[in-house]
This record gives sequence, C-alpha cells and structure tokens, in this order.
Amino acid sequence: FPVCVCPQVAAGAVGLAKRALDEATKYSLERKTMGKPICEHQAVAFMLADMAIGVETARLIMQRSAWEVDQGRRNTYYASIAKAFAADIANKCATDAVQIFGGNGFNSDYPVEKLMRDAKIYQVLGL
Repeated sequence: FPVCVCPQVAAGAVGLAKRALDEATKYSLERKTMGKPICEHQAVAFMLADMAIGVETARLIMQRSAWEVDQGRRNTYYASIAKAFAADIANKCATDAVQIFGGNGFNSDYPVEKLMRDAKIYQVLGL
C-alpha cells in the first residue's frame, strides 16, 4: 500500500470553517440594523459569500486527498495542499465570523469567540 497522509486535519479545519459560516449566517439573519437583517448589507453578504467559497473549495481538496487513498495511490501532494488551505480558510472564516458578530464576537456567550481560538491550531498542525 502506498505511503499516505491522512486528511483528518484538513477535515477538522473544514468542519470548523463550516461551523463559523453557519453561526455567522444565522446571526446575520437575526441581527438587524437600519431596519433590515445585516445579511442584507452588501459588506456582510460579500463576507458570507467569500466564506462559503472557501469552505466548499477546502472541502473539495480534502475530498480529493481522501479519494487518492481510496484509489490506492499516494496522496501526499493533495493532503499537504488540503491541510494548508483548510487551515487558512478555517482562520479566515473564524475571523470573518467574529467581524459579522461585531462586539458580540469577542463575548464568550457566543460560539465564534472559541472558534477563532480553536482555528489557530490548524495552522500550527499544518507545519
């Protein structure tokens, strides 16, 4: 069996990024400013769209890494890309989620505060 690098680290980072996106989306639908949900403000909508693009792209490269293992091939190349990219996306999504939450993003009553702290480990593990 060829030497393989397991894509679990990338999968964890993708999961964290998706959670950050989900929390930010939910909050942006509930929080209102100027009489409308903040998701209707262009800046917030663009942030959510960029987060979704990152999550889906990171998920695809992670799945490619796993698929290479399923095919009985060495996946070092794709697993390395998946780990690095997913770690960066997790950090970006967590940071953007904190931005969308505004002042509440730093409040431990909201989940994005912990997501931002947890996301950093994926960049450390990716080295």
